[in-house]
Amino acid sequence: MFKYVTIFSENMRINILFGGKAGQGPNIITHILGQALVKQGYYVFYSRDYQSLIRGGHNFNVLTASDEPVYSNDFKIDIIIALDENTEKIHEKELKENGIILKGKYKNMHFAGRVFKILGLDFNLLKEELEKLSGFEDNLKEAKNGYESEEKKVRLDKTEKKELSFMNGSQGISEGAIKSGLDIYYSYPMTPATPVLSELAGKQEVENILVLELENEIAVVNAGVGSSIVGAKVMVGTSGGGFDLMTEGLSLCGGAEVPLVFYLAQRPGPSTGVATYTSQGDLKMALNAGHGEFPRMVVAPGDPMEAQELTSHAFYFSQKFKIPCIILSDKHLAESFYTIKEKPIITKSEKTTKLIRYNSYEQDETGAATESPGIINKNIADRLKKISEIEREASNFEMYEVYGNERSKNVIISWGSTKGAILDSIRDLDVCFLQIKYLEPFPKEIKKYLNGKNLILVENNSTGQLADIIREKTGVLIEDDKRILKADGRPFLADELRKEIEGRLK
Repeated sequence: MFKYVTIFSENMRINILFGGKAGQGPNIITHILGQALVKQGYYVFYSRDYQSLIRGGHNFNVLTASDEPVYSNDFKIDIIIALDENTEKIHEKELKENGIILKGKYKNMHFAGRVFKILGLDFNLLKEELEKLSGFEDNLKEAKNGYESEEKKVRLDKTEKKELSFMNGSQGISEGAIKSGLDIYYSYPMTPATPVLSELAGKQEVENILVLELENEIAVVNAGVGSSIVGAKVMVGTSGGGFDLMTEGLSLCGGAEVPLVFYLAQRPGPSTGVATYTSQGDLKMALNAGHGEFPRMVVAPGDPMEAQELTSHAFYFSQKFKIPCIILSDKHLAESFYTIKEKPIITKSEKTTKLIRYNSYEQDETGAATESPGIINKNIADRLKKISEIEREASNFEMYEVYGNERSKNVIISWGSTKGAILDSIRDLDVCFLQIKYLEPFPKEIKKYLNGKNLILVENNSTGQLADIIREKTGVLIEDDKRILKADGRPFLADELRKEIEGRLK
């Protein structure tokens, strides 16, 4: 017998796990509940954990909701919705005392009805979501049976309805590209970059863009170069293994001054790694890939709103300086859904490409290949000058964000999707959180936040790549025992990360 409990007034967060085999539908009921809660004014975040299987195996999502902004999940779960027996076996150790398990041989919409009732949500909210799906009558019947079979067990504190949006990082990248005037998107399907391909493909006619899936990543980058030099705004997308194949084209962009935006969605490596999980292991690759020396930009959003904004920055810099710009994301950001309350600020950009002669060799003023030492040295000097110009222009943008107590002796440093778990874990701690959004050019002025401070690094990789970049750019060392690293393909969880941070505070 479960107690009738008030969740938000005491704990401020409720965590619900939806688990089952691939094909049983945990994704759809997670999204239905998330959408309904957001419409009621609650903040919702949910992430996906799935194997590289079409059927079977074990997939699960965790949805975290609150009456305050929420950006991550916790390890401890309030409600488990077990679409199969395996889900209960795997996750029962995560269930809180007096937590709830919903189980039985029912269809997913039956469970949707039950969880809506348990949370005290009006059935009409569920009905509205079901109307968007195929098989409405059957789904409605299943959901109603489930709703009527349960009792209200959790009291959600009432909250005012707000103007909130609900999207994942892939939708953020797509929206940012469209708002930046995207003409063409080339890609070859590779998790976790594929959702952007799907998202943009579904909007081709409405947004008047062209989306093409080509035979491999070499074809993708070469098509991107070709379309860009005749005046199109182009973005190409892939994950780490595909980006490896694009690096010769990346160098071509840098040498021939071709404006091209690269979307790099990280997953674990090396090689195929763990194909459907998350990582931040490609930072140094993004910064150093390609042969020779040439200017580039690398930006890393931490949520879907920043994904829109930084994608627009990438198009702006690529057009203004005719350089390759890399948007660095990962599976966790790409496929997790966030509640967004702000409106993104989109940086507009004009097409600047002229129809001239392009060359992959060092070239003279006419675009002809040359081996003249004097011309080669001039070209090198021009590229170095461009790097300085990009740095000056970037200083007009928010290259980093500071959260928490700016005067604190404790400074947490990170980048990308770790932002969410960090923000949730430090709410009442005496810390300053420094989020790096521009990795190249690097905001060297952050050194003022680092000197003499207790520095704590948080990254989803095994070596602390950002720490190496910080030492290179600022001379500041982050000690090994102050690095909180996670490289098993899973994202950080707020309650676990908080314990790690507390252990490293002065």
